[in-house]
Amino acid sequence: MPARFITLEGIDGSGKSSQLERLADWLRTLGLEVVTCRDPGSTAAGDAVRSILLHRQEIPLDATAEMLLYMAARAQLVAEVIRPALARGAWVVSDRFLLSNVVYQGHAGGLGPSQVWSVGQTATGGLQPDLVLWLDIDLATAAARMQRDLDRLESRGVDFRERLRAGYTAEAAADPSRVRRVDATAAADAVAGRLQAIIREAFPELPAEAAASTTPATTTAQPQE
Repeated sequence: MPARFITLEGIDGSGKSSQLERLADWLRTLGLEVVTCRDPGSTAAGDAVRSILLHRQEIPLDATAEMLLYMAARAQLVAEVIRPALARGAWVVSDRFLLSNVVYQGHAGGLGPSQVWSVGQTATGGLQPDLVLWLDIDLATAAARMQRDLDRLESRGVDFRERLRAGYTAEAAADPSRVRRVDATAAADAVAGRLQAIIREAFPELPAEAAASTTPATTTAQPQE
C-alpha cells in the first residue's frame, strides 16, 4: 500500500488538533504506521520559529518576513520528518501545511496567493499532500471554542477571520479533487466519521480492518505543549 500525506486545514477553533489525533488513531487500527506533525513545529528549528511567529508578539513582523519564517520551518519539517516517513511507507497526517500560508498570508494578509504558492514550492521541494481536509466552521462557533489566550494570528480580529474563511473557500473551489470541505460545526464524532468516509473514498485500497496480529504503530513528531 502506498504511503499517503494528509493535511488538516481550517481557521483556529475548527477542531483540527483533536480531529488529527482521532484520525491518526483510526488509521493505526487499520495496521498503518502513522506519523503526525504540526506546521510550523515538530522539529527543533520549527518549534523555535513557531514560538516567534505565534507567541513573541513584542517582535514586529512584516508580512513577507512572517511568510518566509513559516516557509523555513516547513522546509525543515519536510526534510526531517515528512519525506523520511513517506519514504519508509508511513502515512503522514499534518496539522496545517502550505495551504495555511496561502490563506493566512496570501488571501488574508495581502501578499497574494500566487506569490505564496510560488515560494512554497521551493520550501517544500514540490511536495503536496495527497488529500487536504478543510474543517469549515462559522466564525461565531470558532470564537466560542477558543476560551484561552489568543496567539498573534488569532488576535487579528473578525475581519481577518472572515478573509481567512473566504480564502479557504476560494482555494477549495480551485482544487476540489484535493481540498475537501467538512462541516466542522457538527459533533466531534460526526466530524470524525465524515473524515474517515472521505479518506476511504479517496484511498479505496485501505483495508477494512487490521489483522488481529497487527500492532498499530504510534509514531509522532508532535511534541507536547
